[in-house]
Amino acid sequence: MIDDIILVDENDVQVGTGEKMAVHEAGKLHRAFSIMIFNSRGELMLQKRAKEKYHCGGLWTNACCSHPRPGETLAEATKRRLAEEMGMTCELEEIFSFIYKSSFSNGLTEHEFDHVFVGQFDGEPNLNPSEAEAWRWISEKDLFEDIERNQDNYTPWFLNIIERYFKKVN
Repeated sequence: MIDDIILVDENDVQVGTGEKMAVHEAGKLHRAFSIMIFNSRGELMLQKRAKEKYHCGGLWTNACCSHPRPGETLAEATKRRLAEEMGMTCELEEIFSFIYKSSFSNGLTEHEFDHVFVGQFDGEPNLNPSEAEAWRWISEKDLFEDIERNQDNYTPWFLNIIERYFKKVN
């Protein structure tokens, strides 16, 4: 099955679609989303990406991230992917968006208009092993201390997201 994603301009207006791997090989700007999940204690859920992922395998990141399909709303896509990747559901709210670009050693480039969503969940996820190999809860303090020591263990978009998020809420 062809996995098409939505190409956008700098204002997040759709300008076309493209096959996911071809878009990442060309570094074209496309629509994406990232989901941050907190528990009632204020801890953030981290996901360790499966080693087999097409980039950033084995790195820690936010609970879920992906791309909406053509014709799919962000609300539909976020609920679908959170269930597919983490085996969980919760209410999600979009809190901000931003554009970032990051190139990887395998020749792929993420150039995303990333919509960031947040939700609350107090259970245990049921990981899809082709997407995530581990998960954990972490406090804001422990997260920033670990990033200071081990920044290379985290995805580049996640580092962008948490910097923006914690500036917004603190």
